[in-house]
Amino acid sequence: MHGRPLDGIRVLDLTNVLAGPYCSYQLMLLGAEVIKIERPGQGDLARNLGPDATLNRERIGASFLAQNAGKKSLELDLKDTADRTVFEDLLAGADVLLENFRAGVLERMGFGPERLAALNERLVYCSISGFGHSGPMSEAPAYDQIIQGLTGMMSVTGTQESAPQRIGFPVCDTTGGLMAAFAIASALLHRERTGEGTRLDVSMLEASMSTMGWAVSNYLVSGVPPQPLGDQNPTAAPSGTFRTLDGPLNIAANQQGQFETLCRLVGAPQLATDARFAERESRKGHREELNAALNAALSLRPAADWERDLNAAGVPAARVLTVPQALEQPQLEHRGFVSALPHPGRPERALRVVGNGVLFDGEAFAPPSPPPLLGQHNAERADLARVWATAAAGEATEEATAS
Repeated sequence: MHGRPLDGIRVLDLTNVLAGPYCSYQLMLLGAEVIKIERPGQGDLARNLGPDATLNRERIGASFLAQNAGKKSLELDLKDTADRTVFEDLLAGADVLLENFRAGVLERMGFGPERLAALNERLVYCSISGFGHSGPMSEAPAYDQIIQGLTGMMSVTGTQESAPQRIGFPVCDTTGGLMAAFAIASALLHRERTGEGTRLDVSMLEASMSTMGWAVSNYLVSGVPPQPLGDQNPTAAPSGTFRTLDGPLNIAANQQGQFETLCRLVGAPQLATDARFAERESRKGHREELNAALNAALSLRPAADWERDLNAAGVPAARVLTVPQALEQPQLEHRGFVSALPHPGRPERALRVVGNGVLFDGEAFAPPSPPPLLGQHNAERADLARVWATAAAGEATEEATAS
């Protein structure tokens, strides 16, 4: 593939921490030029977040480094007249404006939808917030954990004894960011066809609930509220985490043939004809007895051996890995999922960041540059605004000629 799908797309990014930066990171991987607009002297709050206190003090915390490679950083105070002028000049040439303020904040700063449309009628303006810009909760503050609780996902995470539990990573932030990136790409295609800009209002609450699958749909369709089942899959049995000689193993024998093969391979063929386990629904009703029998058989051999033999026979199985173990999988290396970049604050070591898991004509897109230092591109602000304005004017001329 020559180039990247979003080559030439210009994104102004006003976002902080995770949902917005994750969104603009996806756009950057696909070729967009992203300029982060950061508060002078402070920058993105994520610059101060991460396990390394020294990096946090230097405003290059791990949380920031993970989501901001390939972007530029400008410090602008939108309450300052000169900085507002620079911002407006950039807006005039931008394709996308991305922000994750609370509802109404950008409008109170003088950049409501009408003002943005007046500055750039082709602009795709995307706002990511906890609850969206309308409704009784539109101005309520929201963090990932707040959204996890309000979606119901915490209520189905853990066991009957331990729930509710927080999912172990900020899934609502990243889901909101991913949904925003998808919406922006769609709006850019719409603009290509119609010449019209779009206002996108992304709710993390709704985006997260849209990904919850059967936990939501089983209740909407059948009126059955989901229950926490720990490491077990509520839709099938045996399907969950099991004990082996040296560690946990996930098995998903969701089909009848897979269940019968599993029973044979673990040396317990009688389980397949036991009246309690012979059919799918009866297995779910006797899950605990079935799991106990399987755990006894599986505990005789290491997890890696079971993984190899079960997969070879068509029964999905895999060890339960730690994050460090997962990142070292040869599969990820083969597909170029992790990239090494120069570290912006530690030149003696490389910075490793992840991609998006998509190959374009066999190519995994990596960031073209490391994350920026705060205000690293301040000296280029006038040039950037001029280049963006020139590019936008050229595109408008081409569009007028084509029509």
